Formats: sequence, C-alpha cells, structure tokens
Amino acid sequence: MLHLEALATEEMRLSHKLLIAEDEPVIVESLKFLFEREGYTVGIATDGRQALEQLQSLSPDILVLDAMMRHINGFDVLKTLRADTNGPQPKVLMLTAKGQEKDRQLALELGADAYIAKPYANRDVLETVRKLLEA
Repeated sequence: MLHLEALATEEMRLSHKLLIAEDEPVIVESLKFLFEREGYTVGIATDGRQALEQLQSLSPDILVLDAMMRHINGFDVLKTLRADTNGPQPKVLMLTAKGQEKDRQLALELGADAYIAKPYANRDVLETVRKLLEA
C-alpha cells in the first residue's frame, strides 16, 4: 500500500507546473534544480514582463515570484495577475529579499498566498510549495 501511495504522490508532482519569476541567475538555477528534483515541471521568467507572458502560456499551479525584477516588479505582476479574473489563478509564493513587514503585508494584501524572505532554506520553500498545492 505504501508503494502505491508513493506512486500517487509522484504522479501528482509530475502533473504540477511551477513558474519561477526571478532575475538572479544563480537563484533561478538553484530553484529550478530543486523543483525538478521533486518532479515538478518548471518554467522560467527573468523579468516581470516575461512572467506575465509565461503565466498565460504555461498556466502554472504555482508562481514563485521575486519582488525586485526588471521592467515590471513582482508586486505589479501580482496586482496584474489577481486583477485578471479570466481562467484559473495560480497560488503565489513571494520569495524575495524584501524582508520588511510592510513588504510582506503588501504582498499578502495584493493576493500572495505565501511569503518567504531571502535568504531561505530549501526545505522551507519545498514545504510551502507542497502546502500551497494541497490547499
């Protein structure tokens, strides 16, 4: 029975798509490796404009979103995403160096589902993604 549960969990992960919207190449590669190792399908956007485009084409289950990006910042991406009522909405994990309480409050008010400040522990990011997918 345990083997069947493990297979079901693996199938569930493979069916989930994540979009990483982050402009720091080292963080992008680290998160991509982390999520792919867990069996998730991963898309990448390196600025806010790309993030909005990828949201349309990829239709991810989770958006891992940095606040400070080129062209359109993460807060504006989040605001634009939540204003669009056409189609399903991904869960949003803000993963950013903006660790002040006012930034966390703003992200949550704009519709973020979770907020983690950098530096972060990989296990915290994975645990948060799992919880968001289960919700």
